[in-house]
Amino acid sequence: MTLRQLAYYNVLRNRRSYAAFFLASVFSVMVFFVYSMFIFHPLLEEDSLRVLAVRGMFIAEIVLYIFTLFFLFYSMSAFLQARSKEFGVLVHLGMTKKQLNKLIFFETVILGGVSTVTGIAFGFAFTKFFFMIGREIMQLEALPLYVSWQPFVLTIAAFASLFIIITLISVSFIRTKRVIDLLQGYWKTEEVTKSSTVLSYTGLLLLALSYVLASVVTDATVYMMVLIVPPLATLGTYLFFTHSIHFLLNMYKKNKSIYWNKTRLVSLAESSVKLKDSAQMFFIVTIVSTVAFLTVGTLASFTSYTGDFRESNPLGLIYISFNGNDEEQQHIDGLTQELENERLAYDLVPLTVKRQTSSFTGNDVDIVSASDFNRLAVALGYEPVNPAQGQALFIPYSKESLDILADSQVETVLMESEVPLSINAVYPQLMFPIHTLNYNSIVVNDADFAAVDEPLMGYAAGQSTFTYYAFHIPEWEETAAVGAGLASIVEEALESEDFSGLNFFFENPGEEYRWFKSSFALLLFIGVMVAAVFLLAAGSFIYFKLYTGLERDRKQYLLLVRLGMTDKELGRIVNRQLVPQFFLPWTLALLHSAFAFISLQVVWDEFAQLSILVEMALVLGGFTLAQVLYFFLIRWRYIAHLQAS
Repeated sequence: MTLRQLAYYNVLRNRRSYAAFFLASVFSVMVFFVYSMFIFHPLLEEDSLRVLAVRGMFIAEIVLYIFTLFFLFYSMSAFLQARSKEFGVLVHLGMTKKQLNKLIFFETVILGGVSTVTGIAFGFAFTKFFFMIGREIMQLEALPLYVSWQPFVLTIAAFASLFIIITLISVSFIRTKRVIDLLQGYWKTEEVTKSSTVLSYTGLLLLALSYVLASVVTDATVYMMVLIVPPLATLGTYLFFTHSIHFLLNMYKKNKSIYWNKTRLVSLAESSVKLKDSAQMFFIVTIVSTVAFLTVGTLASFTSYTGDFRESNPLGLIYISFNGNDEEQQHIDGLTQELENERLAYDLVPLTVKRQTSSFTGNDVDIVSASDFNRLAVALGYEPVNPAQGQALFIPYSKESLDILADSQVETVLMESEVPLSINAVYPQLMFPIHTLNYNSIVVNDADFAAVDEPLMGYAAGQSTFTYYAFHIPEWEETAAVGAGLASIVEEALESEDFSGLNFFFENPGEEYRWFKSSFALLLFIGVMVAAVFLLAAGSFIYFKLYTGLERDRKQYLLLVRLGMTDKELGRIVNRQLVPQFFLPWTLALLHSAFAFISLQVVWDEFAQLSILVEMALVLGGFTLAQVLYFFLIRWRYIAHLQAS
């Protein structure tokens, strides 16, 4: 039998142990290939959203490659360690280290080749499905399937190099082993788990400190805490699994009335050994799971911002005409014609806005008449207002301003026109985007509005008055192409900071909303795929530990059966061994993520007053459900393998 044949039969014989490794590898290749198909798509080369898609997926591929490199290295090392007795026999029978390295190389080539081909096959089969999702997210007319050599070559080259690197690194540990060390096998004589009291308390203290810091973070300290809390939590997690948990278990064992109770003695004694042996694996699983939770949770929180953006921008189009704008009517006619060409229903409400100085604050105030304001309120489906002469209402500029202005009572005089006003209420709905009117804006009685007949101090007649054209468009997101010419003129002026020849302002909130919504959905799509690879790999780490020690566990199981253990008692023992391995790192990852989301809420509060509680609960709840299902699947297969004899 040649080395190649031996490698083939080794892979075939160990297919059960390689199952999770193979599945995670195939899924990584599939995701990498799908992203490559997006990157090289001939249609994704134009607007900013498509550039974002290409760049986002390129970065995701780099992250995926680096993580897969780490994942495969850990997996191969675990497999090779579990097979050390087999390698010891081969070396003892005369196989040289060079031949042993070739054998491992051939096995990795077989696994890598099959994983790559299978992943590309599945990726190409599902590419059309992912293109349909991408088309809907980016709101493209079409995103057809295409065939090109570039995605295939990039994927094959990336994973071929990756498997070769893994092989060269993984075999290094065998070179340093003596035959006697290899023959002793992976599971050596078990010792009573030991831990450092100082390091145990340090691990618990660091975790508690990181949680406290994350929960009391403020706007002023949030960015500093980003640099402090993650290192503390990471070190605390490592010490928790390597020392703290064993210190707590040893304290628990000292209570014999609890510890020496039926099957608890057997299950906890065995769990203690496995927890000690798997400490580094638990640390890795916790960190990987936390990264996955935070990635998806952060991207999912962007959906809250899109909803907040919609509430803060109730108008479909905004055109503001200043004094001396000779093209005002031409621009309005052009916008209405474009809306009609797009077959979009709309309500156009022109409002005359005057500007005066408030004696109360000394700042400029934008003034709208009640009749103009009510026409827009009715178009938006809101209640009209009816201020008495000498009375006024605040126009809110944001959701948070509603509470602030509701408690404000102002007696003021519009200084230029000497109009006294009493302002003691705020309109309960957002009507105008924050930057299109002054922060100090009010609605006044029509008689008071007519009495404002003087321009703002320092301005000539008519220069401090402008016309605000508010377009209410029910199909808000369909205005993407409307007013593109006007938007480009405004954008050029903003970029050059030259507004000398610009006597109008135009904004298309519907287009901005479409861009925000599509961008965040696209990033979430990219993040979910990468996070799925992370979580599949995290579950695979646990799978590796279970199945590399399966033969030893089976012998223990048969011994317990001979001693008279019932199936119910054996099931209880298995549960007490499996539950910590699955849910201890998971629970710690959930805690890490929950406190990280508290800090994330502070960051969001700085930009917009919104809550991400629902999104976070959905993300953590969804991942927890997936982990529970995965636990029952692995438990079912694990018990089936234990009972096979």
